[in-house]
Amino acid sequence: MENLRIAELLKSSDFGKEVQVKGWVRTKRGNKNVAFIAINDGSGIHSIQAVVDLSKIPEEALRQVTTGACISVRGTLTQSQGQGQTVELQTSALEIIGAADETFPLQKKAHTLEFLREIAHLRPRTNTFGAILRIRHHMAMAVHHFFNERGFFYLQTPVITGSDAEGAGEMFRVTTLDLKNLPYNEDRSIDYKQDFFGRETNLTVSGQLEGELAATALGQVYTFGPTFRAENSNTPRHLAEFWMIEPEMAFHDITDNMDVAEAFLKYLIRYGLEHSKDDLEFLNTRAIEEDKNKKESERSKTTLMERLNLVAENTFKRITYTEAIAVLEKGKKFEFRPEWGKDLQKEHENFLVDHFKIPVIVTDYPKGIKAFYMKQNEDGKTVRAMDVLFPYVGEIIGGSQREENYDKLQARMKEMDIPEESLSWYLDTRRYGTCPHSGFGLGFERLILFITGMSNVRDVIPFPRTPKNADF
Repeated sequence: MENLRIAELLKSSDFGKEVQVKGWVRTKRGNKNVAFIAINDGSGIHSIQAVVDLSKIPEEALRQVTTGACISVRGTLTQSQGQGQTVELQTSALEIIGAADETFPLQKKAHTLEFLREIAHLRPRTNTFGAILRIRHHMAMAVHHFFNERGFFYLQTPVITGSDAEGAGEMFRVTTLDLKNLPYNEDRSIDYKQDFFGRETNLTVSGQLEGELAATALGQVYTFGPTFRAENSNTPRHLAEFWMIEPEMAFHDITDNMDVAEAFLKYLIRYGLEHSKDDLEFLNTRAIEEDKNKKESERSKTTLMERLNLVAENTFKRITYTEAIAVLEKGKKFEFRPEWGKDLQKEHENFLVDHFKIPVIVTDYPKGIKAFYMKQNEDGKTVRAMDVLFPYVGEIIGGSQREENYDKLQARMKEMDIPEESLSWYLDTRRYGTCPHSGFGLGFERLILFITGMSNVRDVIPFPRTPKNADF
């Protein structure tokens, strides 16, 4: 008999049909006459209830039907008599595929997120993390749909690189050298000529620079892949390994760039609302219930669904960095005082979104706090950068118009002590048919953090990589 996915069965009205389902037991309850087993196979947030008549299937056969066990059930699909479900399964046969002993850690009680991180290999079986992983899938599909529909080409950029796109130096080194017997030059520096690539290499922090190369040939490209930062940070916003989406577009100025970024974010949110409706409603209810246990001052001002609809339905506010500083200086007292020339803190970003009551795009930042590749404005003080600020998470996209002028880019690299020889190939694109171009980066986990309403980025990626943690 064909095994049917539970998400499809729950939509069915084909009552009286003999069906078979396979999945994992969430709960079992009942009395001496009947047992009710909730089975979930991961296809959706909702489980199907199997009703077992103990006069037909002895209770001895149910002893191994415990929370976490994997079972196969055959029976008749019937209209449910209980609340909260439309269909159920009248069981005719039951088989234990894989038993779960009494040490199974996920029982019918509330578990803290911190505890679930310790058992990341099992947490996908919870309702919360099953919902998050399904939403990740739908958001990944939405990314590809958006760009494909608009004529972008998907580009796979290197994970191993010899350049530091951000100039921050916080990179993981890649080597095959024997760390117990390193080769040295006469000056006692490590001789990387004997390494696998014949030079020092690292895990990438961004696919942007390679994306720019392809955009000057293909017009519009995007990358979607893993990136790495060796930043020793244990905040709820940082990971050592995360996924980035980075479009690069020839013949796009900063205004075009903002237009694409806004359209992209709205598309993603609307896609999620359409394709992840049940999971989002579950997470929305979960967040509301959690808020009830918090102090009044710590409760969210808006629900998850309200924030999602706010993004989907409103035009984003666009202001310059200088205008943003003026708004902040008239605002409340901050832990970090807003000052022209300094980067915006999360508290500043949240204030701006609350002030305008819609997502905000901040442009024209001081060049001293931005990367070398951003196009300089005529004032000599600012660059054509843009950050998109969202409610709840703060900055969700960072981007800019790229500097296409060879002399200005070269001079900026010298100012920031970036070795020209290591990026000669990047400079070549400014020597051979240069053109105005722009791009931005969206951290995938930051997006999932917003759309799920979770508070820690470690809870929106299957297996988080953080300082002193590379388990699973």
